[in-house]
Amino acid sequence: MEVFRRRLANVDALPQLCLLGVLSGLLTGGLMVVFRGVLELGALTFMPDGDPEAFERLAVPLRVVLPLIAVALIGVWLWRMPKSAGKIGIGHVIERLTYHQGKMPLRNWITQWWVGLVALLGGLSAGREGPAIHLGAAASSWIGQAMRLPHNSLRVLVGCGTAAGIAASFNTPIAGVIFAMEVVMMEYTITGFMPVILASTTGAVVSQLAYGSQPAFSVPSVHLVSLFDLPWIVVTAILIGLVAGGFVRLAKPTTWQTRLPVWGRFLAVGVAVAALAWWYPQVQGMGYDSLENMLVGQPALDVLIALALGKLALTALTIAFGVPVSIIGPILVAGAALGSLCGLLWAALLPALGSSPVMFSLLGMAAMMGAVLQAPLAALMALLELTHNSTILLPGMLAVVVAVLVARQGYHCSGFFIATLDDQGLHPLQRPLLQALSRVAVPAVMERSVARAPRVLSRAQAQELLAGKPTWLVVSRENDNPPVGLKAAGLARLMLDEKWQDEARFDLLEIPGQRVDLAPIALQATLSEAFEQLNKYGVDALYVEHTTAPLIRKISGIITRDAIENYYRNK
Repeated sequence: MEVFRRRLANVDALPQLCLLGVLSGLLTGGLMVVFRGVLELGALTFMPDGDPEAFERLAVPLRVVLPLIAVALIGVWLWRMPKSAGKIGIGHVIERLTYHQGKMPLRNWITQWWVGLVALLGGLSAGREGPAIHLGAAASSWIGQAMRLPHNSLRVLVGCGTAAGIAASFNTPIAGVIFAMEVVMMEYTITGFMPVILASTTGAVVSQLAYGSQPAFSVPSVHLVSLFDLPWIVVTAILIGLVAGGFVRLAKPTTWQTRLPVWGRFLAVGVAVAALAWWYPQVQGMGYDSLENMLVGQPALDVLIALALGKLALTALTIAFGVPVSIIGPILVAGAALGSLCGLLWAALLPALGSSPVMFSLLGMAAMMGAVLQAPLAALMALLELTHNSTILLPGMLAVVVAVLVARQGYHCSGFFIATLDDQGLHPLQRPLLQALSRVAVPAVMERSVARAPRVLSRAQAQELLAGKPTWLVVSRENDNPPVGLKAAGLARLMLDEKWQDEARFDLLEIPGQRVDLAPIALQATLSEAFEQLNKYGVDALYVEHTTAPLIRKISGIITRDAIENYYRNK
């Protein structure tokens, strides 16, 4: 196991990371099967035919009171918790990856189970992708934490759990990979890609074993009828980009909202959902049944408007008022509805030349996802895998790029999750230096040839110490002060110096030599953590320690600022 950990500390530990990717995929795929099973089991108690999406078939009083019960249950759960414990979903995963090297708290994970299930069964406008990603990423991270792996491998495991969660939810393994790299990890590397690909594939296979290999939605074969459609696709994408940017703005908490008491905000969410659900129950839940209806049939015009604007507004209101729900499902449904409305209008203007409204629904779905998340590649891969139709990629690329540009330039939108974390004073876009250093763990660079030494030692003790040919001596100090690093070569030269031949004892903190103040760093830490620790303590070197037995700390090596900088320059 120690050799396994040491290999993972390096940037090129592909075989080991690929093995971890498979484990992550198996665990995440299993968790998604359990999550969906618990959701369906809960739906059996009160939903028609046990269908968690059948809000349209519920009696009006029941579907109206469900959102009020849901926000009450979520509010009671979060009531006594510290604010940090209530953070869940994709934004929480990105925050933990950026600021905590992918370490995921158990309390937030449990909260995700409760909030995810209650929100979906209670008819709030929410998706299951956020819970899938959080549950998978956290469980995958715990694999590394349980095995005490270097933190750079925890980052990859979080990406693996993210990809496997998306793949298991939609049966879209490629989109899962791109989503993990583009939205969560925000970097593309070979060592990141390969384990994430394996995790996504494994997660999809586990899901298929439980639910079959059918795609998430039944999509008819559609294609671009005429190049005359392209200008209208651009118009549709511009509209979707504007709506997407407006959604991100609307979901941002404002001053007057934060002044309201928490119970008042949660009550407002429940009342808003209940009011719209009285007339249009299609806005409740994930909305995948409504999306399926758009792709194989044609909902009424007023239902499309309710889905395009009402569901999107409800989702934004829910987020802005502090109810932590997933947004990916709702934005897919709203984008498809808005695209379908544009397709119907185009078919009315050019009945002989216009493409099917179904094609515009698919383009709207991808364009909305790309614009809200600022993730064009993930949106395109999702479009390709959901349709199994490569001919739709040409109009899809046009629609996604235009929508992303409009949202980005018109609203200065950097993506929903980035914007949310920015509002909290967090900046998930790492500097290139720290991002590069986070891929490598301390053991890959540290100097291992070290020896512990007391402050004062005899000549015989010094000779015995130097016989091991250490590069550094870690000199202990009294009163639990941090140790000091001393170059062993300095002590060796001193003992050979004629001026010191008669010296029987040496004070290692007083003799001439190159000494540096030291601060601690964990063996599992990455180079970015080491760099931040150097700056925090204002030192030029760190001693690397780990626990070999309960309450026994061992120093494994020393890592210097020069070693980190030289590694970065050479790589």
